[in-house]
Amino acid sequence: MNKILNLIGRNKELFIEDINCNNKKLKEIVSASSFLVIGAAGSIGQAVTKEIFKRNPKKLHVVDISENNMVELVRDIRSSFGYIDGDFQTFALDIGSLEYDAFIKADGEYDYVLNLSALKHVRSEKDPFTLMRMIDVNIFNTDKTIAQSIKNGTKKYFCVSTDKAANPVNMMGASKRIMEMFVMRKSQEMKVSMARFANVAFSDGSLLHGFNQRIQKQQPIVAPNDIKRYFVTPQESGELCLMSCIFGENRDIFFPKLSENLHLISFADIAVKYLNDLGYEPYLCKDEDEARELVHTLPKEGKWPCLFTSSDTTGEKDFEEFFTDKETLDMQRFENLGVIKNETIYDEDKLNHFENTIRGFKNELSWKKEDIVKEFFRMIPDFGHKETGKYLDGKM
Repeated sequence: MNKILNLIGRNKELFIEDINCNNKKLKEIVSASSFLVIGAAGSIGQAVTKEIFKRNPKKLHVVDISENNMVELVRDIRSSFGYIDGDFQTFALDIGSLEYDAFIKADGEYDYVLNLSALKHVRSEKDPFTLMRMIDVNIFNTDKTIAQSIKNGTKKYFCVSTDKAANPVNMMGASKRIMEMFVMRKSQEMKVSMARFANVAFSDGSLLHGFNQRIQKQQPIVAPNDIKRYFVTPQESGELCLMSCIFGENRDIFFPKLSENLHLISFADIAVKYLNDLGYEPYLCKDEDEARELVHTLPKEGKWPCLFTSSDTTGEKDFEEFFTDKETLDMQRFENLGVIKNETIYDEDKLNHFENTIRGFKNELSWKKEDIVKEFFRMIPDFGHKETGKYLDGKM
């Protein structure tokens, strides 16, 4: 924890005051409740699962499509926390599958359902097929699992949004904004809450996680030098989700307050800190070829080849924001957690049109990316999407 904080330019846990003030109540509620965590083997899902587990729930069932990550989650929990008196089980299931539906039908009795599943990468919008899966996972699976929770009498449903849903400029952020609209519709039938995130440092698949992979594989470090982001630690991501799930009122969206405690830092700056921590001095290369060549010799001299460049790929946002000027905020309830207070506002006709149109594409097994983009603009008229024709998969 302290090592990660140092790398992202902080020396203090972000939510420590809020957790300490509310921990007794958290323990009381968690220990008396049953939980289903969907998407439990991703970085945020694992963090949330551990926050629930260590507070001794009556029942904790976790679901994820990744069998291997689920195994690691259990090993991690057993090694850190041991065992609980309650019912703890894992299920390697695809949320969109019939098997998952049968699993819910067989039990389905949970006080709290937390959905952490998502396609989170901007690079996933480059082709129409992965983009369609993003819609399924981020929007329709959420809508389905809320409907199942309503049917089964669940007290509360929580799901993760993203900072990129505030004035979105990429399809991933827009998919989460549309998800929020679908959630608002269901909020008339049960209590729901959400969270918008900063980047989770060293989460699976992230650029910072990639730094670990590059070192292990003796490869150059590559990072943009013109993009600054806010970061939270994996533990903080779990705390944010649990606080929103347990204490969020209907339709609340929790987010980290932007304060001196949450520092903007560039990926290149983190790369330098990361290498220094490992005992290496970064060596700035002029291009990919030089970086790939020097990685065979420089590390022996205590240096590591780096390529720091400006970003020119589709979907990158110039700055981060967790809310828009049209949203109502409660900045007083918590020390370092802000809350967006939402009314039940959604356009039923737009939601139905979007759902029917997307399902029509799927039934025909034929659609183009521009067809989906058009539907996103119909849902979000001021959508700031710009196509540069360049994607992260085209870079080292």
